[in-house]
Amino acid sequence: MKQNKLTIQINEPVYEVFNFTITPMNTKKWIDSILTEETNEWPVKIGSTYTNQNRQTEIWDEYTVTDYKEFEVFELTSKDKNYHVRYTYKPIKENTTELEYYEWMDNRELESPFTIEILEKLKSILEKK
Repeated sequence: MKQNKLTIQINEPVYEVFNFTITPMNTKKWIDSILTEETNEWPVKIGSTYTNQNRQTEIWDEYTVTDYKEFEVFELTSKDKNYHVRYTYKPIKENTTELEYYEWMDNRELESPFTIEILEKLKSILEKK
């Protein structure tokens, strides 16, 4: 599989979903494979760098923000420019957001594609706030 697209509706306003998902200290709360995540600047913008550490291997990965529109789009590209992930945020109602998670590889297959269970965990965390 070279690409993976998942969509979920979260019963929170778009700004809440957006801000939670781009904040590095929140990543480990909903993505179990991440031990920690950092960014080189805040607020982030196109060109900002995110680094995260894998919980099992403890290897650090680096990503650059390649698209960013507040409350609309957040895209990261791996340092080797082969892996991409794009979050697209769409307000459905005043307090409901459709989040599309789209990841793809340019030259290889996805090794560990996201599952809907990961997005369901995000939904659960955000809706309990």
